[in-house]
Amino acid sequence: MSQGALQWAADEFGRADLGDTRRRARLIAMGAAAFERPSGTVASVFARDRDRQGAYDFLENEHVAPEEILRSVTEATVRRCRGLPFVYVPVDGTSVTVVDRTGECDFGHVGADAQGARGAKVIDALAVDPEGTVVGWLDLRFWARVPKPDAPARNTYARQARPVEEKETQYWIDTLKAVRASLDERNLRGWFQIDREGDGRDLLLALHDSGHTWTVRANVDRSIELEGGDVGKLRALMGARAASGNYELQVSGRPKRAARIARMVVRVGKVTLRLRDQKTSRITKLSVSAVWAREEGTTPSGEDPLDWMLYTNHAVETFEDARLVVYGYSQRWRVEECHRTWKGGDCDVEASKLRSFAALQRWAIILATVASRVERIKRLARAKPDTPASLELSPYEIQALKIIRFEGREPRAREPKSIAEAVAWIAEIGGYANKYSGKPPGATVIGRGLRYLRTAARVLALQARSPAQDGPAPTR
Repeated sequence: MSQGALQWAADEFGRADLGDTRRRARLIAMGAAAFERPSGTVASVFARDRDRQGAYDFLENEHVAPEEILRSVTEATVRRCRGLPFVYVPVDGTSVTVVDRTGECDFGHVGADAQGARGAKVIDALAVDPEGTVVGWLDLRFWARVPKPDAPARNTYARQARPVEEKETQYWIDTLKAVRASLDERNLRGWFQIDREGDGRDLLLALHDSGHTWTVRANVDRSIELEGGDVGKLRALMGARAASGNYELQVSGRPKRAARIARMVVRVGKVTLRLRDQKTSRITKLSVSAVWAREEGTTPSGEDPLDWMLYTNHAVETFEDARLVVYGYSQRWRVEECHRTWKGGDCDVEASKLRSFAALQRWAIILATVASRVERIKRLARAKPDTPASLELSPYEIQALKIIRFEGREPRAREPKSIAEAVAWIAEIGGYANKYSGKPPGATVIGRGLRYLRTAARVLALQARSPAQDGPAPTR
């Protein structure tokens, strides 16, 4: 495999303490192979029988702690965050669904129990820099959901009154604590971004206790206390306030949503949330800023307006402060994009045919790390287009990209200078029709192009090690 792939894998996985240096070497080799030929199935990543069997043995090895693999990945992410004023930390939940027709494997239920889907539940946290570029994973927390026959499944009040340790909310809180520990260790500031799942007493209080900045999208129209003493429903009280300003938002088209330039009106207020403990009825008050960005005057007939009601502990004194809160919340979509690349496309973790929860967890962490790298270069090309290509691509990848791009017709063909140019070339290799689409390249075409590129780079690396090579190996 290419030196670039091995170097990337060593950076991501090389600090895992697996009790044996041979296991760490195997992990790095597996990471490099998945980097070059990403696929959900082990058999598709490893072409040789001995490598394939070695990968299966590693994934099923009970002495390989998934937490150690993850720790190495998060340490690599934190190192890349050095020098940043802060990082956005989107936290989200998802699931990895696998085929388990007999139900004999130790996977858990996914989705509605009646559907019988099996797999793993996941809460994860991503680091995103202030300009919207993915940095890497800060946490990936897996568990197998087991239905409890004696649980009060239809009694909402009884479910809510359970101790937080008995709820899946605890996984969210554990993720917040893990991210906080990683950031605090390097004196980094985080700005958590959570969708409606975060609008609950336990999670809001955990965010408050974290010592970091946070934004949560409101899930319900709570009763609140508004600055000045007014008490009532959140939306009614906020709607009565004068707008702080408005801005235009480019909305891309998709099924059931028309492309348009939306006029977003922003209202801001300092509010006190009344958080009720369902078990004791105790009320805890939490003072936050509410930022309401709502589309007005541009919503097409038959569509609901864009509407984001956000709670935050970030100081909101000006309209620009409010815009920063809304922009920060928009970075939450970075984690959903990573999910799509991880669970679909080349990584396709849900195609795994592994037969144990622990093996799936180990393999899923490796593939998630590959997916975040694809998303990183995608976002880097958009947010920091002038970044030198050599900072993200190896010398062999750059040489291979030049050869493929010009098909060897131009001996003195130039190399891609910027990451934006390199990603555009990679996407074209993957089938991106630039002049027809009108959109920047997405993860699918970038991932497909990277697959071709890495294969070519590997051939160049092998040729460079051969005594019969013509010319020197490429250098940075």
